[in-house]
Amino acid sequence: MSTRPTDDLYVRYMKAYEDSNAHTASCPACQGETPCAAGKPIHERFARLQDAYTARQKQQR
Repeated sequence: MSTRPTDDLYVRYMKAYEDSNAHTASCPACQGETPCAAGKPIHERFARLQDAYTARQKQQR
């Protein structure tokens, strides 16, 4: 039985998405245009990883 290798970038990207989504759901300030001080790095990490994953996907085409 063969197993698929873990895609570390994808795993980190999905974890950052979950963290960002969970924080937004529980933080009224982050539901607007400007995130709170605690949420800003969470949302920025998600955006960076999303950009990196998307760029890699485009590169592989």
